[in-house]
Amino acid sequence: MNNLSTTTLTMTRTFDVAAERVFDAWLNPEMMRKWFFTLEGTNKVAQNNPQVGGTWEIVDHRGGQDYRAIGEYLEIDPPQKLVFTFKMPQFSELEDTITVELKELSQGCEMTFSQKIHVAHEENWTESDIEKALGEYHDGSEHGWNLMFMGLKELLETGKISYTGQ
Repeated sequence: MNNLSTTTLTMTRTFDVAAERVFDAWLNPEMMRKWFFTLEGTNKVAQNNPQVGGTWEIVDHRGGQDYRAIGEYLEIDPPQKLVFTFKMPQFSELEDTITVELKELSQGCEMTFSQKIHVAHEENWTESDIEKALGEYHDGSEHGWNLMFMGLKELLETGKISYTGQ
């Protein structure tokens, strides 16, 4: 496809809890509603069918508007690996693929996260425009995940999230 480009975002985080706890936070709707594209106070929907071919959905309400994130599970290998699709239909029909890999450390675990981000080209875009858009999508995604992972770490290690901003 000439009208689509892809970039990959990779991030690594450590947690002072077992890999099973981190893995569960990606799949358990009660945990998801506290950190995954939403916060407990703004979450409207957190649904999940954690099996290969099963789907997940998060609806967050911010600034008077609902934001919906959906996807399908492609691979589930507890507690080492999770692969799923990610899409926000109100913004794009393009689906990203997210891979979460966990490995035990002597204390806690390490999570390696990667997101294959697809960017649709606009008409008359030059190579420079494409590179700029890929950079913006990559950096914007990294910023969002960074905030989510800070919340996830706090949730898993202390039982609650103190951060409430967007």
